[in-house]
Amino acid sequence: MIWGSRLIGLSFAIVIFALPFATLAQSVAELQRGIDEHNAQIKQLNDEIAQYQKQLTATSAKKQTLQYKLDQLNLNIKKTTAQINVLQNQISATQLRIKQLSGNITTAQNSIDVNQGGLAESLRSIAQEEARPIVLQLLSDGALPAIWNDLAVSQDFQEAVRTHIKDLSNAKKDFTNAKTETEVKQAQLLKEQKALKQQQGSLNAQKKAQSDLLVQTKSQESTYQKIIAQKKAQEAQFAASLSNLKTAYQRALNPSEIPTTGKGILAWPMDSVRITQQFGNTAFAASGAYNGKGHNGIDLAASIGTPLHAALSGVVEATGNTDTGGCYSFGKWVFIKHANGLSTMYAHLSQIDVSPGQSVATGQLIGYSGETGYATGPHLHFGVYVSTATQIIKLGQATQSTTPCSNVTMPVPTSLSAYLNPMNYLPGL
Repeated sequence: MIWGSRLIGLSFAIVIFALPFATLAQSVAELQRGIDEHNAQIKQLNDEIAQYQKQLTATSAKKQTLQYKLDQLNLNIKKTTAQINVLQNQISATQLRIKQLSGNITTAQNSIDVNQGGLAESLRSIAQEEARPIVLQLLSDGALPAIWNDLAVSQDFQEAVRTHIKDLSNAKKDFTNAKTETEVKQAQLLKEQKALKQQQGSLNAQKKAQSDLLVQTKSQESTYQKIIAQKKAQEAQFAASLSNLKTAYQRALNPSEIPTTGKGILAWPMDSVRITQQFGNTAFAASGAYNGKGHNGIDLAASIGTPLHAALSGVVEATGNTDTGGCYSFGKWVFIKHANGLSTMYAHLSQIDVSPGQSVATGQLIGYSGETGYATGPHLHFGVYVSTATQIIKLGQATQSTTPCSNVTMPVPTSLSAYLNPMNYLPGL
């Protein structure tokens, strides 16, 4: 019978719809096992990271010795290595999930295509049959009871068709949702890959700092303490030079040159912020540091290898390393000039990842924190300057004096008023 053959076709289509999902069951289960294994690794690594952080906190209370410094660097290296492994496992788990979703999407789409084709053919056949006059159908079938029976069956079939169309509509919706989820996972993967690159750079910076320390000290405690003493002495001379700039470099700063203050004009240069010294007449400055002229920036706690970011889009005006001149002031530094009349200074870096003349965007990686220059502990010195009142020159050229800092190049203000309080431009904490 005609209608019976149509129902057989529909049943065939429904079976096809379910079959591809069954054939993928094994591979889906394998993918899920892989995801679960990566998640287990992530949990174990996070437990290790917490333990390393606990040890780091304990060592921070110890005396400033060479062994303490090496222990701290080793713990940071282990912690960062574990963080890198966490990110790598997260990336792998995400990749497996994307593969899992992609398989589901492909299977769903194939089933939709097959069933839509089957339905279209069935509906065309029904339409052709229904278009025939009832007399011809009676003559062809040869019996009145048979045709009435087929008509009753056709009503059931049409209801099945409507139900199946609804199922296909739901399958399409699932397909769309799965596609959206895949796109979100892909964006997450790109973000994780970027974070992994930064973590790897952080690890390299920490390993280099450890290597440099061993070279400088030759593993001798006495040499390490001598370097610390030299840093303190050179910092005092550096501060005195800055506060005694010659008349040629001292001018009254026009108030119109100072950009309007406003919270959030600049972004924090680090993801996690803890201020260890404010701008201006701090307690440390009052104790005799900076030749009594106040702190010309803010200090932010940052372990060696912490990623640092541009506080605002701009152009890298200069980079430098005062350690090469035996100055022990800023150490490795980056100076960025911005379009709004501000310039920002990032000092005591362990590694610089930008070059003079390079354009940078807000939040772009520019280097990694350290303790080069005058820094008996790792941190970031962040300064804000009036661009029109700052020059990149040798300090001796400005002071016309001879000190260990005379031949090092750095940002030098033509007016001490060119130092601005970063807190007037950064977001509130």
